Amino acid sequence: MRAADPSPPPPAIRKAGPAAAGRPARGTTAILVIACTAQFMVILDVSIVNVALPAIHAELCLSTAGQQWIVNAYTLAFAGLLLLGGRAADLVGTRRAFLTGVTAFTLASLVGGFAPGGPLLIAARAVQGVGGAVLAPATLTLIMRTFTEPAARTRAMGAWSAVMAAGGAVGGVIGGVLTEYAGWRWVLFVNVPIGAGLLAAALVCVPSAPTAPAGLRRLDLPGAMTVTAGLTALVHGTIATETHGWGAPHVWGSFVTGTLLLAAFVAIESRVAHPLVPLAVLRRRTLATANLLVLGMGAAAFSMWFLLSLYFQQVLGRSAIGAGLSFLPGSLAIVVGAQVSTRLIARTGPRPLIVTGMTISTAGFVWLSRIGEAGGGSGAGSGAGYASAVLAPFVLATLGAGLSLVPVTAAATTGTAPAEAGLASGLVNSSRQIGGALGLAALTTLAAHTTAARASGDTATDLAAGYGRALLIASAFTACAALGALALPGRRSNAKAETT
Repeated sequence: MRAADPSPPPPAIRKAGPAAAGRPARGTTAILVIACTAQFMVILDVSIVNVALPAIHAELCLSTAGQQWIVNAYTLAFAGLLLLGGRAADLVGTRRAFLTGVTAFTLASLVGGFAPGGPLLIAARAVQGVGGAVLAPATLTLIMRTFTEPAARTRAMGAWSAVMAAGGAVGGVIGGVLTEYAGWRWVLFVNVPIGAGLLAAALVCVPSAPTAPAGLRRLDLPGAMTVTAGLTALVHGTIATETHGWGAPHVWGSFVTGTLLLAAFVAIESRVAHPLVPLAVLRRRTLATANLLVLGMGAAAFSMWFLLSLYFQQVLGRSAIGAGLSFLPGSLAIVVGAQVSTRLIARTGPRPLIVTGMTISTAGFVWLSRIGEAGGGSGAGSGAGYASAVLAPFVLATLGAGLSLVPVTAAATTGTAPAEAGLASGLVNSSRQIGGALGLAALTTLAAHTTAARASGDTATDLAAGYGRALLIASAFTACAALGALALPGRRSNAKAETT
């Protein structure tokens, strides 16, 4: 029998293990900063254009549906291809996926900033979404593979989640400042120097990761195409109800097409040799439950940021920068909530934090829906409407979201094998974006219908009523998430899963 080779492994092999014997390897801080910065940039672009929409509308003469598609083109491409992006990180390597995503995202931002009209801008936003779909799962996969010790991974995921929350929250602030002082095109141009810096840093600091064997290195393009097309059809049908009504053939045709395409996606996944989403994965109780929770949380959160950005400008009469600054208290509340949950999750487990966070958010949304009763209000532009109807409930809604963000991500990735890290991160990111796209389409359409039905002659009051009704329905999503979190396993079960 051949004796074991006593010589130490070569440097490349020693370096491949990021955390030997519980000690973090050199460069882990740099990798965490790179991953968090990339995730910040991706999530920032979900919300940064919201405040700029009135300025974009004024220059490019877009309809209300066109304004929604500036948001939804990004969100849909992002959501529909996140699963493919997650598998790409597993199959072709995290480093290659990261670099590809950053490059596509940066170039699309540059093109979108120079867009002379709505069609090219919407197309550039869609390509941004494609780049983000490859990049976002790579950031979480990079963290999961770099930080293998549970406590270190929890801290890293807490930082990643807080930065992600901050990206969505401060997007309105940054978008307002850029729109006010530099023009709306800079909400896209701002990504170019960030992307260039990430490319340079990743080339130096991010190590090459093992890829799947050549026989398994296949991406499920039919699955990605059907799920993306199906979601696009559903959102398109929801948006079309604003002009055609729910009973129109155009609307129902979109719904039927979307349903059939999603059914085809399930059929494809059950038959192909290397599916985008192995259906057996969805039978895991914790993973499936966490993704359902994220779906509802995303629907409520995305709609809130979008509706409030319009409320601040169209009802309270604030400028773009004033609307952005109005988001600051909520932005801080999300970060505080994420940090608190990071410190508590090791003692409590995810379930109680999600239940508590979503209950707080539900109370905030219900209270926030009273902006419909407050209406425009005389002197609302001076700040009276904001202080009396928005500030406190907005902080409650965002604090609860921050408390839930870290634990729901932890629940979705607990017990995940290294080979499935990209899939798990792609699923949780995809659920958040899918929920956001569908929720945004449904609730903005509901708000428009409510506003049109009132037609009282007071535009500000009618708009406020529509936004208030939509926010009340959003509270149902967070309430369902609070109840659904009770189905998650307790702390002992999660601890056992973490060690297996």
